[in-house]
Amino acid sequence: MRSFFSSVSIGRARTTLGDTGVLPPRGDDGDDHSDSGWSNFEMRLRRARLGLLVGLIGILMVFASLTSAYIVRQGLPTFDPRTNTMVHDWLPVRLPGILLVNTCVLLISSVTMELARRGALAEVSSIPGVSLGGEVRVFWLSVTFLLGLSFLTGQWVAWQQLTAGGFDVAATPSSSFVYLLTGMHGVHLLGGIVALLIAGVTAVLRRRTESRAVVLDVTGWYWHSMALLWVYILCLLKFVR
Repeated sequence: MRSFFSSVSIGRARTTLGDTGVLPPRGDDGDDHSDSGWSNFEMRLRRARLGLLVGLIGILMVFASLTSAYIVRQGLPTFDPRTNTMVHDWLPVRLPGILLVNTCVLLISSVTMELARRGALAEVSSIPGVSLGGEVRVFWLSVTFLLGLSFLTGQWVAWQQLTAGGFDVAATPSSSFVYLLTGMHGVHLLGGIVALLIAGVTAVLRRRTESRAVVLDVTGWYWHSMALLWVYILCLLKFVR
């Protein structure tokens, strides 16, 4: 008994346009919101944060060493050649009132930096109604930059007031530590201002969304760390005397 089968020739599969004339999206076309793209962004963000954490640990170790030296030096006597005796030369330094103003300026700049950072992350995650535009992020970065410069200017004014009050760098060991601690913090904050400039350039030049978000995230966390570090330094100088 014979069986007859009809053969059908199937041509090569082709992709055709839909009714709207738009090709359906592909999962591997490099779309920023695809699963693979989002996983890659998370991996880059974790690596950047880990690198920042390593750098911050080094900075904290430096200030921990300075704190230890600051506390130990308070109780150490020095030899006075005029009297041939051991004397305590640690004199409490009256801190200028502008340091409190500078602290408020730096804390406000931390808030504006956080607004820019969250705006960048919201754009990557594509949360409807939450993502901020590029102009808004640049605005908050500019405000943070100006507030950072204002803080450094205020620190310079505080140094001038200390000098006018008789507490220059070499006046007493206590005044030397004030200049050392505030100066070291100012140098690290200046590094944060440079990072702000880099983040602003990436935003203005319209770099990839993920790249802008990573730069802003790392810069934001570094800036917050410098704000908290300054609060710690101010409390150390104010209450540990």
